[in-house]
Amino acid sequence: DIRTASDKNADKVVGHIVELELDSIAVNPFQPRTHFNEEALQELASSIKELGVIQPITVRKISFNSFQLVSGERRYRASKLAGLTTIPAYIRIANDQELLEMALVENIQREDLDPIEIALSYQRLIDEVQLTQEQLSDRVGKKRSTIANYIRLLKLDPIIQTGMRDGFVSMGHGRAIITVEDRNVQLDIYERIVAGGLSVRATEALVKNYGQTPHNIPPKPDEAHPAYIKNAVKAFREHFSAAIDVKLAKNGKGKIIIPFESEDDFTRLKKLLNSDT
Repeated sequence: DIRTASDKNADKVVGHIVELELDSIAVNPFQPRTHFNEEALQELASSIKELGVIQPITVRKISFNSFQLVSGERRYRASKLAGLTTIPAYIRIANDQELLEMALVENIQREDLDPIEIALSYQRLIDEVQLTQEQLSDRVGKKRSTIANYIRLLKLDPIIQTGMRDGFVSMGHGRAIITVEDRNVQLDIYERIVAGGLSVRATEALVKNYGQTPHNIPPKPDEAHPAYIKNAVKAFREHFSAAIDVKLAKNGKGKIIIPFESEDDFTRLKKLLNSDT
């Protein structure tokens, strides 16, 4: 029973590829990734059926014939969907803190992360793994200034953070908005960006000139909206905890936009809508 790197025969297992029973592997409780696209998993499962698991997962040993995922949960889930009973794996020696660090660092390396997800992972590495920004810089191969810029995004109003995760605004927009301390002003600027499709440069100018009324500063998107719409939008946002927006045409018609950031979030919103009917 190998539990540490100094145990007998550890060198014969640790760092080598072994075939493990899928049922002997538990998921990582520290996994920062909570949503897995079902369609993408099915595609990966089909590939695994034909070619097998090309890249082994990484696990740690937690007891006799019992393991815990360190990385590779998509491959693990897809292998189960493909009907496999075993999977190739590397075995690592790691305590809980090291497991959390490895999971977070691996998560940061994903290409499909939005800026807020990256910022949250950086913040967890600092808070829970107790890394300094300099140590974190070494771990992830990023400049300290880059890490600091991401973490600052967490000071944005939650509605703006949600909008960034949903792709309504970019990190560049967020960096411009974060220079404003008043969250009500942040939200005002955010609404103007979304309504006017402002570029980052235009947003920087808006922030710089905020409070003035030159012709090149776009008006608040809901300034022309009737009071009943303004009040409803505010109530919608509070009720659904989402960056809900209303687009109103000149003919009186319009649409309500309800953004969601994942399949789970969509299900949450759907339940709220059904409960209100």
